[in-house]
Amino acid sequence: MALDLFKEKGTPVERQSFTWKDMVRRPYSKLDDDAFTRTRVILMNGIEADALRMKHIFARRSLALRPHLALVRRAEQHQQTLVNWLTPPDQKVIETTLGFEQLAIEVTASVAIHEPDPYLAQTYRFGMLEDFDHLYRYSALYDRLEGQDPNNITQSYTDIIPGRPTVVEHRHPLDDLRRPYDAKTAAPLSKLHALTITAAEFQTHDYYMTVGPTFTDPVARQLYAEIASIEEQHVTQYGSLIDPDESMLEQWMLHEAMEVYNYYSCLAYESNPRIKEVWQRFVDYELGHLHYVMELFKNLDRRDPAEVLPRELPEPIAFKEHREFVRKVLSQEVDMRSDGTEYVDKSQLPADHRSHLYQAQMNSEGSPSETAAAGYKWRPGTELAAKAERMGSMLEGRRLQ
Repeated sequence: MALDLFKEKGTPVERQSFTWKDMVRRPYSKLDDDAFTRTRVILMNGIEADALRMKHIFARRSLALRPHLALVRRAEQHQQTLVNWLTPPDQKVIETTLGFEQLAIEVTASVAIHEPDPYLAQTYRFGMLEDFDHLYRYSALYDRLEGQDPNNITQSYTDIIPGRPTVVEHRHPLDDLRRPYDAKTAAPLSKLHALTITAAEFQTHDYYMTVGPTFTDPVARQLYAEIASIEEQHVTQYGSLIDPDESMLEQWMLHEAMEVYNYYSCLAYESNPRIKEVWQRFVDYELGHLHYVMELFKNLDRRDPAEVLPRELPEPIAFKEHREFVRKVLSQEVDMRSDGTEYVDKSQLPADHRSHLYQAQMNSEGSPSETAAAGYKWRPGTELAAKAERMGSMLEGRRLQ
């Protein structure tokens, strides 16, 4: 049954409370829980981080909104803490990284499939192929550092093969800007999509910038630096889809609706009952935030929220594998490049194009993503399986002699 955003008011802001024990709960299991539980935790941590970031920026710009922003922001800080602390302590940084990239692939695929605007959908497909390659590069690094099979983490939902090579993803900043949707005519779902993917990519960038320097392996340090740069490009790309003419209250209200939508999507797919209870609770909390901002929107912007918001939430984001869709996009669009805000085949860019010059400079002393994956081809079990396979071949050869 669809959730009516105007009828369902959730938990009022003044009744949203926490304790330290409440915020620090038993985490999920990195091996026993479904891989999409990990991706949901990563996504909602990123979305709450984006909510806090946005509210702090808005508070710098509006004295009148500061007390309202502070009230909602405090609840969301505690929500982010609860969500983020669901991450298990035995999950290595590189394993969390694999979860980040699996999230970027599968959620962006779902968004691209359901996006009603063709240009926006192409933008999501374009970025998805780059995150697809990042998963491959980090999988190679996981094999290098741990000798482990990345499918222990991704659980075989997502292919581990090259996408658009990271080495060619580096673009001039002006080739990462996109045409924004028109707030007056765009479908509400388009707005929720843009906010969702921007938030997710922002958190990916921040995570890589935080953890990259903690590695001792020089290739790992360089790879995180390289892919963090691409994630900043992605934040630029997706963030530029948002109409800059929306008022602060309009953007805030849309963001709260987006948070409801994403918790609602998590709730629809979650298999862990302990964590499903968290998603249900925060659907109710975010409905409370949404209605708090709807009142501000009516009183301060003098507009009806129904002009902006859908009455019912769209179909939930699908937390499932999108293997066939990704393979199709990979086969058809891997050679796509951007020229300003437009997408073109790589053959249409001249040799002296600004992005080619930018790539040449960035890669002039080598490419960490190429180094990390040199000679790597995913196989079940990685090094140990390959060793056993070689041993078996040797024994079979001797038997036949």
